[in-house]
Amino acid sequence: MCPDGSSSPQATSGPIDHLVIVGNGMAGQRLVESLVRRNGAPRRITLIGEEPCPAYNRILLSPLLAGEMEREDLTLRDADWYVEHGVELVLGERVETIDRVARRLTTTSGREIDYDRLVLATGSRPAMPPIPGLELDGVHAFRDLDDAAALTRRAENGGRAVVIGGGLLGLEAAEGLRKRGMTVSIIQRDDRLMNRQLDVTAADLLERELAGRGLEIVTGAQLDHLEDNGRGHVTAALLADGRRLPAECVVVAIGIAPNVALARTAGLDVNRAVVVDALLTSSDPAIHALGECCEFAGQTYGLVEPIWRQVEVLAARLAGENAGDDAQARYVEKPCATKLKVSGVSLYAFGAIEAEDGHEVLTYHDPEHGDYRRLLLRNGRLEGAVLYGDTAAGPWYFEQSLAGRDLSACRQALLFGQADAKALLDDTTSKTPHHQDSSPQEEAA
Repeated sequence: MCPDGSSSPQATSGPIDHLVIVGNGMAGQRLVESLVRRNGAPRRITLIGEEPCPAYNRILLSPLLAGEMEREDLTLRDADWYVEHGVELVLGERVETIDRVARRLTTTSGREIDYDRLVLATGSRPAMPPIPGLELDGVHAFRDLDDAAALTRRAENGGRAVVIGGGLLGLEAAEGLRKRGMTVSIIQRDDRLMNRQLDVTAADLLERELAGRGLEIVTGAQLDHLEDNGRGHVTAALLADGRRLPAECVVVAIGIAPNVALARTAGLDVNRAVVVDALLTSSDPAIHALGECCEFAGQTYGLVEPIWRQVEVLAARLAGENAGDDAQARYVEKPCATKLKVSGVSLYAFGAIEAEDGHEVLTYHDPEHGDYRRLLLRNGRLEGAVLYGDTAAGPWYFEQSLAGRDLSACRQALLFGQADAKALLDDTTSKTPHHQDSSPQEEAA
């Protein structure tokens, strides 16, 4: 990898003969779909997935658990699609070793596959805290179809469940189990739900909504251990302060850990994840990494938006559409917005969560209707937003923030959303002589 992280030497010249992608998750599947539409794509593509079924939409696992969707609704492409596009699909096998000198993979079945270029899209696994009792029957993660199916079976007879983690995934799992008929408690170590995305007011509104549905929210809680019923099955979660939460089912949803064992065994540079440059190339120029298993400039990934941008960069690279010297062809970090996938809860947030020195704080709160908006501006530019209830203006706020637009002209209407704010901005622009129209950045230059 080049010292500046901007480019890597070419592993081969000319079109790629055989591309192998390890990982048939959402990232690997999107890469394949992007490649088959391009001229100059690799002549052969082999896609290897450890799960026995073709790629599916993991984002929809929450509504699947809640009974709002059917299993077939999650499938991205059926087996016929791969045949039609000349993609060899290998399912139910895990890649065990990579011989980088011979450029050859070996799977759990003993299958050997040669490659000219390799993409690791091995995703992630649930992060597990060092808590005694995690090995007990009745303790689950919530990461794949098998997890969703197991939780659905557990919920058939009702009973009590404890979800460890009050972030996005934990709340979605808890609501899904509640809708399946279980009594659910959520343990959150921080003092509020979704502490990485929400301020105190929005988190309080969310907690009230979920508590009103019957979920028990326990914040500021430290899990000590899970209790065994004497027959190897979980029966309760014990907190550090002595509280005991009965549970026949426990879901661990505290985050994810990149799957890097294969890359590490192969001798690639690995930190928290597989280290890549701005062209998604690892320390071996013939091997790329993509999605949740990769790390760029110290960042790892768990949201689809940056991963989709990675896909476009890598697809263009693999199809020979750029030589890597074009800045537009490189991956760059951009802010992402957060939305919660719980039916009946509208939430949208991005950027800074807590106000800092120099921030102007604009707030609107209508407790009666459950609407809340808080905007953080610096020198007229939007740096963070939290919206709860009416989130229609969220994407427009996010667009203005990404553009770095000076919103001073519409400050008084900014909290009322796009229509009122945009009208003031357009009016200001129309009254400003063209030769005087310059942004603060342009004036500084």
